Order: sequence, then structure tokens, then C-alpha cells
Amino acid sequence: MATMVLWYILLTCLMIFILSKKGGIQWLSPFPEVGDKKKKNLKGPKSLPVIGSLHLLGGPEGPFAAFTKLAKEYGDIYEIQLGVAKCVVVSSYTLLREVLISKGNDFGGRPDFLRFHALFGGDRNNSLALCDWSEVQRTRRSLARSFCSPRGGSFQQEELSRIAALETSDLLSTLKQPEAEGVLSGVKPLKPLLLQSVANMFTRYMCSTRFENTDEEFRRIVQSFDEIFWDINQGYAVDFLPWLKPFYSNVLSRLGGYASTIRGFILRRIIDHRRASLDTVNGIPRDFTDALLLHLESPETDLSWDHILFELEDFLGGHSAIGNLVMMILAQTTVHPDVQKKIQEECDTTLAKSEHSDGLVALDDRQDMPYTDAVIWETLRMSSSPIVPHVATVDTHIAGYPVSKDTVIFINNFEMNLGEAYWGPDSRQFKPERFIKMIDNKPRVTRPEHFVPFSTGKRTCVGQKLVQGFAFVIVTALLSRFDIHAVEDVKSKLMPGCVAVPPDAFHLALTPRQSTSP
Repeated sequence: MATMVLWYILLTCLMIFILSKKGGIQWLSPFPEVGDKKKKNLKGPKSLPVIGSLHLLGGPEGPFAAFTKLAKEYGDIYEIQLGVAKCVVVSSYTLLREVLISKGNDFGGRPDFLRFHALFGGDRNNSLALCDWSEVQRTRRSLARSFCSPRGGSFQQEELSRIAALETSDLLSTLKQPEAEGVLSGVKPLKPLLLQSVANMFTRYMCSTRFENTDEEFRRIVQSFDEIFWDINQGYAVDFLPWLKPFYSNVLSRLGGYASTIRGFILRRIIDHRRASLDTVNGIPRDFTDALLLHLESPETDLSWDHILFELEDFLGGHSAIGNLVMMILAQTTVHPDVQKKIQEECDTTLAKSEHSDGLVALDDRQDMPYTDAVIWETLRMSSSPIVPHVATVDTHIAGYPVSKDTVIFINNFEMNLGEAYWGPDSRQFKPERFIKMIDNKPRVTRPEHFVPFSTGKRTCVGQKLVQGFAFVIVTALLSRFDIHAVEDVKSKLMPGCVAVPPDAFHLALTPRQSTSP
């Protein structure tokens, strides 16, 4: 009996082989619309055992410059094995739109990096930016939108402007104090004061709570957020070689410790007080924190306590992005003194006709200060903020090439931000004017569609208006009052493909502008 079964299997296999050679069988492709005969195969560099092609991503400009170099050899879309991860790199705006917009539902996942889990209580899906897409995440983004992407003329927009002015005034007052002399001279770093100021903008706007700069716990929390922001903008071998985890236990433990300390602070110093005074009868939120807590109290909610806590933590952590961006803008103005002078001239012109009693450029002045606005965009372009990698959640295609589920997709916007094909032969020069065009005989800031520093599609950054608005107010406040100089080489510390500067960043010297000082 066993012999007959064996012969049957052999004959069946032989018949299948003969029919397939004659075209009698159409093999089913996992990507039916193309089939084997038409299936396109992605090219890419050869992989080494264990590490894949990780060795190709080194270099002074980081992995995204390496991705661009590989694109010149393999095209705007290619595959690359990075450790245990099968990856695809896309390096054109057309492909970016396909991945993030037209097929956004197919690429809603995020990489399963151990660091991401360590930062969010053991589950990266607690995060808004690092989670896989789901209906829960859609709800969380919807809750945040009116506060983090306020419409012009709305109460939230007015509150945003008011708080930005108050905290900026407080920063300027702090810089007048005798203990700030070291910061003004460049002996002590400016960055901690900047971060504390922006952190209070966030806590005041989102939580109706602020903290004194003398509050040691608050200062430690701000520093912890900055350490996390720097770390998350770095690449580690353990991201793609998870078996290296024992060698990174200190890093993971340190990140988890920062996150746990921050969470405890938010619970004790913010949420507990707000829950005690929550208006559950009328259900009218005073701020973003109330909106989250009221939604949690709703019987129809699909959110858990962790969802609420981590969402607030996520958005409060956004102050680190702004503080780092402001440091990069100020650094660029020291490298390019002509840029600093033009911003100051624009500030002086605006303040000369301003009716604001605090003597500050206001958030609603931004539309009348195109050059300053363009400097913010140009700083973002030159830093080439990388888009967080996406992950295919289904078997799908990009440009007709099959992409299997769980493939990591790198959006190489480094090329779209710095490539000559997109920006011309001066693409590596700091030139804010490239964003300014004359419209109706007035200079206006315009952004090319291929420039997407906050990503695009359904996972675009919800808080981008906060980033641009708060950064604008702080930069104009400092440059309208001070001439800023570098006391060390800052140009070498502005790294393409990284929107963070080290926690112990370069020092800057601030000299009061006598002609405009109040």
C-alpha cells in the first residue's frame, strides 16, 4: 500500500511538471494582477550573512545619504536586507505619494524596534507616531486635531498665540537675570532654558499648568525628554539585529527609565489635579487634557487609560522637537550672518508698526514676515528630517513591484530635500529665498509639493502647526533683542538626516541689540 502511494505521488509530480512546461497549468502568484511572466523583480545590493547590507549605511551624512548613493545604482526603488528586516527604499516623490497617500492603507505599520517598545511601557502601539495604524489610533488623532492643528481664528489658535507670547516674555526676563550672564556670554548652554520655555508653552496650552524654572523635577523631566528625542533620532544595530539585545540592555533600561520617570511626573503633577476638577456634568473641556479625560469617561469610548496617558505624554514631548529646531535655526543664523540680519530687519519693521504692548512679534505677524518663515522651512530642508519608516501590513505592490507583508519601507526624502534634481545646483546651500515667490506683488512663502518635512497622508504630523508657530515666536523674540554668535564650530554639528542636536549642544553667545532693546 505504501509503495502504491509513493508511486502515485511521483506520477502526480511528473504530470504537473509536464503540464507546466506545456503551459497547461497557470501558477498562482501571490500578487495575482501581475502573474509570474509579468512580475517585476526589485534589484538591490547583495547581502552579507547575518548583517545583510547594514555595512553600506555608514558615512558622515548618515544612512539616508547612503540610501541616495545606492539609488543611483539600483534606481528610485530597490530592496535591501538590513539584519533580520527585509526593506524597500523609495527615493522619488511619485513613489512617496503611492506609499503614503494612494496606498496608505497598505503601509500603515511601523517597525518593531526594541527601543520603541522600551519608550512606551513595553508596547510601541501606546505611541501615536510609532504605532501600527488602527481605529483606536484614528480616534486618538481625531481628539488631538482641534488642539494640535488649530484653525485660524479659533479659540485654540488665540490661546496658542497668547501663551506663546507669555512664555516668550518669561524667557526674555530670565535672560535679564544676573544668573543668566553665563548663558549670554556663551559659557553656559542656551538649550536648557529654551527647552524649559517651550515645555511650559505645551503644559500651559495643553494642561493649563506651568512650572517654574527653579523646579528641579521639572528641569529633570525636560532634560529626560531631550535625551529621548536625541536617542530616537539615532540608529542602532539592535534595531535590525535584535539578538544583540543583551549588549544594549543599558541603553534600553536607560530609555525605559526616562519614560517611566516622565510618566510618573505627568500623573502626579498634571493629571491627578485635572481629574479632581473635571467638569463631567457639562462636558466642556478647558484644554487638551480635559478633552482626553472626558472622552475616557464617555460610555462609548474605545480608549483605555493607557491610550489617554501615552497620548498626552506623546504630545507634551513635542516641545523637544521645537527646542531642537530653534537651536538649529539660531545656529544657521550664526553660520550665515546675512540671514540673521535679514530676520532682524523684518522683526524691526514688524515691531515698528505693531500695536502689541509686550513689544514682541506675535504669532499672527507670521504671514507678514515671509523671510523669517522661509528660514524655518529652509532649516527643516537642510536638516532633512527623516520620515519614520512604514511597514507593509498586507502583500501589496509599489510601482508594480511586489512587496510582501511586514516589509519595512524607507521613504528616502533626503534626496527630495537636498537633491539637485529637485532644488537645482545650489541645493546644498542655505538659501531661504528659494521658498519665496512674488504673488500679487507681495512676497509669499510657497512650499514645493515634493517637500514634506512633516510627512504626508493619513500619518502626517498632527502637531506641525505647533512646531512652526512656537518656533517662529521664539526665534523672532531672541533675534529682535539679541545679536547671536557662535562660540564654537556649530556647522559640523548640524547633521543632515537628523532634526536633533545633542543634549549637550553647542553654546551660543547673545549680545543685546542696543537700538531695539526695551
